[in-house]
Amino acid sequence: MLFNSLSFVIFLPIVFILYWYVAKENLRLQNIFLLISSYFFYACWDWRFLLLLIFSTFLDYYTGIKMSDAKNEKIKKFWFWLSISVNLGFLGVFKYYNFFIESFSSVLNTIGLSFNVWTLKIILPVGISFYTFHGLSYVIDIYKDRIKAEKNFIDYSLFVSFFPLLVAGPIERATHLLPQIKEKRTFDYIKAVDGLRQILWGLFKKIVIADQCAEYANQIFNGSAGYSGSDLVLGAVFFTFQIYGDFSGYSDIALGTARLFGIELLRNFAFPYFSRDIAEFWRRWHISLSSWFRDYLYIPLGGSKGSTWMKVRNVFIIFIVSGLWHGANWTFIVWGALNALYIMPSILLNSNRNNLEIVAKGRHLPSLKDLFSIGITFTLTVFAWIFFRAENIDHAIDYISKIFSRSLFSVPTIRPTFLFLLLLIFVLIEWFGREREYAIASLGLKWKRRFRYAMYYAIIIAIFWFGGKESQFIYFQF
Repeated sequence: MLFNSLSFVIFLPIVFILYWYVAKENLRLQNIFLLISSYFFYACWDWRFLLLLIFSTFLDYYTGIKMSDAKNEKIKKFWFWLSISVNLGFLGVFKYYNFFIESFSSVLNTIGLSFNVWTLKIILPVGISFYTFHGLSYVIDIYKDRIKAEKNFIDYSLFVSFFPLLVAGPIERATHLLPQIKEKRTFDYIKAVDGLRQILWGLFKKIVIADQCAEYANQIFNGSAGYSGSDLVLGAVFFTFQIYGDFSGYSDIALGTARLFGIELLRNFAFPYFSRDIAEFWRRWHISLSSWFRDYLYIPLGGSKGSTWMKVRNVFIIFIVSGLWHGANWTFIVWGALNALYIMPSILLNSNRNNLEIVAKGRHLPSLKDLFSIGITFTLTVFAWIFFRAENIDHAIDYISKIFSRSLFSVPTIRPTFLFLLLLIFVLIEWFGREREYAIASLGLKWKRRFRYAMYYAIIIAIFWFGGKESQFIYFQF
């Protein structure tokens, strides 16, 4: 069930009404109802994978209790590694087996050895990377004695399977979400209206921005051999806005939907394309994943402490693993390595914490220095996204080679004037709303009511005007 589908438009109000008017303030009934709704939401993709989700949930729930009750470190460690191994094993089989076996075969063929490849003809369960990471963080936190095991299976299951975040995040922590699940929730009108406003903006970003950019990005990337360098630059820029509008749009809808039920999810985006360096970009892009890798991989490896070699090693490990998390393709690994190279100077010079506040805070316009820094960071990001979008390494290299040719200075044949205007309006709204959680969080609140509602109606009309096709979100494939 897609957030941008008619089925979700029907599903959400029904769940909302039953949640508040039938379950009312009965916490146990609320959680049971949300869990059933979440399982139904997931089963709409493929009911067979619901069994995998339930098994993974039960595994981590049971091993968490066993670790908490363990009488010695040896028993605790056994249950810990059992959970880690099974979870990563599922992820490895469904997501990475074919990639690694085909890569191994390719290496052997290169040195003259033949190897019969046996691949699995299975589809990737939607959301497996996200709910696996929910479970892993929970198990690791118990093992490190940061939290106690949750004894209520309904509450823990809801933590893993809460439908707004189930298939594409944000990646939640037990320390943040579980306490909210266990606390009494009452309807908050102001919070619900704010949630609807964030859902509206998320739909605008997905349908009006991302999906329109996708048409041209797909056209240019899929037929890159026939386009000039200037057209290919436009294709990369369109994809840059597509992936931002698509994924941050999903996150806005997820956060807004959760707020309707009295639950606050972790913020996942903080206007990353206004970043002044790559370190700031990664503090603002897919925040829940970046912080997950920081806390559960980068810091345990030593972080930025130790020798220069250790700093370099740790940075490359975290970015390459992050690239691999996104997909079983060498393009994602190169994308991760490229971002590691980008961020390396700031790590080695200890300047990676220089830009912690949003750019030009309290001012309407950035300084020339900030504007230049944003431009450089955005250009580097656009270049890296080429590898993320390309079908394979050869495609990416051909695409980049064509950009750095004489045709780069030709007039583009792709000139969607209306889309350029839409992007300009979008960037301006994002810029002036950059100090809020999402761009229109406070936009129009001080206007007269008729003007404020005119703005909302304009957004709704744009969504319906450009909508009609239920296109999947990019991160569903991860």
